[in-house]
Amino acid sequence: MPNFYRKRLFRYPIYALVGMTAFLIGIIGFFQWIVGLIGFIVLGVILYFILRSESLFRHDMENYITTLSHRVKKVGEEALMEMPIGIILYNEDLQIEWTNPYMSSFFDEESIIGRSLYDITDSIVPLIKQEVDTDIITVHNQKLRIMNKREERLLYFFDVTEQAEIEKLYEDERTVLGVIFLDNYDEVTQGMDDQRKSNINSQVTSILNKWATETGVFLKRTSSERFFAVFNEQILNQLEKTKFEILDQVRENTSKQSVPLTLSIGIGTGISSLPELGSLAQSGLDLALGRGGDQVAVKNANGKVKFYGGKTNPMEKRTRVRARVISHALRELVIESDKVIIMGHKYPDMDAIGASIGILKVAQANGRDGFIVINQNEIDTGVQRLISEVKLHPDLWSRFITPEQAIEISSEDSLLVVVDTHKPSLVIEEKLLSQMERVVVIDHHRRGEEFIENPLLVYMEPYASSTAELVTELLEYQPKRSKLDMLESTALLAGIIVDTKSFTLRTGSRTFDAASYLRAHGADTVLVQKFLKEDIDIYVKRSKIVENAYIYKNGIAIAKGNEEEEYDQVLIAQAADTLLSMSGVVTSFAIAYRQDGLVGISARSLGEMNVQVIMEGLEGGGHLTNAASQLANTTIEEAEERLKQVIDEYLEGGKEE
Repeated sequence: MPNFYRKRLFRYPIYALVGMTAFLIGIIGFFQWIVGLIGFIVLGVILYFILRSESLFRHDMENYITTLSHRVKKVGEEALMEMPIGIILYNEDLQIEWTNPYMSSFFDEESIIGRSLYDITDSIVPLIKQEVDTDIITVHNQKLRIMNKREERLLYFFDVTEQAEIEKLYEDERTVLGVIFLDNYDEVTQGMDDQRKSNINSQVTSILNKWATETGVFLKRTSSERFFAVFNEQILNQLEKTKFEILDQVRENTSKQSVPLTLSIGIGTGISSLPELGSLAQSGLDLALGRGGDQVAVKNANGKVKFYGGKTNPMEKRTRVRARVISHALRELVIESDKVIIMGHKYPDMDAIGASIGILKVAQANGRDGFIVINQNEIDTGVQRLISEVKLHPDLWSRFITPEQAIEISSEDSLLVVVDTHKPSLVIEEKLLSQMERVVVIDHHRRGEEFIENPLLVYMEPYASSTAELVTELLEYQPKRSKLDMLESTALLAGIIVDTKSFTLRTGSRTFDAASYLRAHGADTVLVQKFLKEDIDIYVKRSKIVENAYIYKNGIAIAKGNEEEEYDQVLIAQAADTLLSMSGVVTSFAIAYRQDGLVGISARSLGEMNVQVIMEGLEGGGHLTNAASQLANTTIEEAEERLKQVIDEYLEGGKEE
């Protein structure tokens, strides 16, 4: 602390003491004038030194303040002109009024005063207009953190290039875990002799090891059909740029030997915790397998998933072991329940209704009451014909209930079976799904990221033609207390016929086995055709959609409905089917307004393009060859542009969710 501060602390007490002393000397002088005179002389000397000291104090104070102000001013000028912080003052027209020398050092010119902020970088002006206080921009390959003082029209720039490089290095070096699975290894090698199986193993291992060596991946085989991979973010980025060409290499090399092996890869990234990375990788693999295999699912810790591949149809399983195991597990769950409630998706089709009737039969075969949830305001013409036929059978019709009735009769011991969908947002009544704890999911669609939480049992087989096919196989392993009657068998067969387009798409040997089983139990093919008949007006409306079709790219046909008309979703789907039957068309899309005000898009493919991936880019989903989407708050033109954008992205490579 300077001396004058210490003097200041005692200044006013001293003057008070002098005053008191003078008063006492005056009293003493009244009685002893000599003593009082001496006292006043001494007091005067003391007062002189006090005044002198105060004068010196004021002089020191003035010198200190003058010196400090000079230093502060000098430091401020040096900081403004020489510190490594860029400063820009701009006017209301976004013209640069002043910059410090450090800011000018980022440019080749000596001065940028008078130029527009647009000339520096395109990203500054949007930040100012959006009233963003701070952000990082790039100026001449330099990363700068910008601070915006709007009231003063002042910009500060801090060079964070080195920090950004360190962060990028950290990101690039972060560990990534992958699980590689040979999708159909058991089915392909079943019945092979040991020598050929060994050759297949050697070939696949050689392909994968060569790929791992070239890309810098550590690869370890953990079983005959599973590999474990460790690499980093930088390598992952390179693999994504090549669209994981290892999928094509394995498929093409093995198919040459008539052994169509495919890979599914689950990758976990975006977090440093190894256990969590492992969980992400396994979850990604489950997603890839649930979507039919032959693809990669890159799952980030933030929940985003990227899919690559998925170019082939899932291979049909030759064995029915899984169907038998699932059937027995379902039987146990039904027996443990007081009642079974069956629910499909909104605007159910033949497959959803047929599968629901099949599960109702499973419940009855095990001595439990079953009920099918249906909203009669949300069914198409074909399903209406089926429902009209059901109403002629009182015993069966009495098992159809509304969503409100289902909510009322459900209990803690009730079992909910969701058929033909696995997405909570697509079920007929989400409230029913959320209030029931015991849920079973049976579906034939490729699995998406959205999935019903914590089901007791999941039976998803993307190879299957329809959910009706899966349910038919489950029925074969149930108790034979009551046989399928004609209408029940016909409903299941109708579901298979509709989803296979009369056994032309996604049809395997087990599809015909299921159809044969249903035919043996009285399924009426003539009645199916009655259900599937269409009105002349509907045929004309569909033809008008097809009439507006055009070829976009590489055999991709796009058709649009009339802006002033609304169409049934089934009609839109039929338009896409009709387009696909045209010469030169390998993929078709039909776009039109639905009756609920949404824009519906139906997509069909012969297998060369994965329309499921394309529709997922538009908030939809489905199969490799059959998918759809519904868009809210948009027009047909906007939906068309979004569709073209997603198609272009698909043709270039991966797809992100």
